[in-house]
Amino acid sequence: MSTNRSSADIRRVAAEAGVSIATVSRVLNDPKRVSLKTRQRVLEVAERLGYRPNPNGKRLRKGRAETVGLVIPSPPGRFADSFFLELLTGLGEGLAGVGLDLLVATCPPHEDELACYKRLVEGKRVDGLVVARTRLYDTRIAYLLEQGVPFVAHGRSDQIKTPYAYLDVDGRQGFYRATRHLLQLGHREIAFIGAPNEFNFAQHRLEGFQLALAEAGVALRPEWILEGDLSEESGYRLAQLLLGELPPTAILCANDLMAIGVLRALRERGLRPGREVSVIGYDDIPQAQYTDPPLSTVHQPFREAGRRLVEMLLDQLEGKDAGTLQEVWVPELVLRGSDGPPTR
Repeated sequence: MSTNRSSADIRRVAAEAGVSIATVSRVLNDPKRVSLKTRQRVLEVAERLGYRPNPNGKRLRKGRAETVGLVIPSPPGRFADSFFLELLTGLGEGLAGVGLDLLVATCPPHEDELACYKRLVEGKRVDGLVVARTRLYDTRIAYLLEQGVPFVAHGRSDQIKTPYAYLDVDGRQGFYRATRHLLQLGHREIAFIGAPNEFNFAQHRLEGFQLALAEAGVALRPEWILEGDLSEESGYRLAQLLLGELPPTAILCANDLMAIGVLRALRERGLRPGREVSVIGYDDIPQAQYTDPPLSTVHQPFREAGRRLVEMLLDQLEGKDAGTLQEVWVPELVLRGSDGPPTR
């Protein structure tokens, strides 16, 4: 994974000059907005350190807003999800390296999310957008393609055939590996708590689970395939439905928050996660290391992805064809304490 050298340099210039990163950017790109004394100090430090601004950032700063937008939906399990917090960190780090701002807009439950995008685009409040949590047919992507607005998607929309820039983590491969791991441990009674079917990644993760079972000749039990809303509460509630007289010996969850809810439900029933029932999540959010027991999960490199998304957006503004900016990363299975061989 490449690193943004300018990102590290601009931070050092700012630290040694005793100013913010934004001030360094203004000195180098719009010096009239900064006092003469501050300009001289920043330029002296930049010259001494040999700092050279990122040329991609210069190109984007010719736009009107000097801002990249991200819209976060706010229903339960969406805004609170550490997925967004980690992604925001990576985006912020990447944009800081070129002196740009990140505008985060939240979309209330009663409002059509597309309307939030239209306000940002038609109000000319952003120069480009990052689209997260893509849908099977994503009206946001269709709208941005129609408007000709630079954007990059974190994830794919399988039903949109017009080329666009995206970075995705292969959820099909991730849950295929997780299911294979459980099968190799001896599990044959495996339940699946998935994400809302509207999301593209929900389909991919379910397909990986189904493929691994089919290859092993293990019958799929439809009553053990449930749909959650990505929140801890839904994982807890759905686990209670699964934990009847003869519960599954393992439960796969489409994200870590739902898996954390499952861990709580197991403990309340006197079942030990990783012993009587194995649990594997997806995302590897920071909390996963501190559950009891620590959660086995599929790791997504959110921060690295955020920085790469910025690079891909800047590449588009440098004239690169969006259709050539498509990447699918392979996730890593991280085994901790919440999985183990079945006890029956």
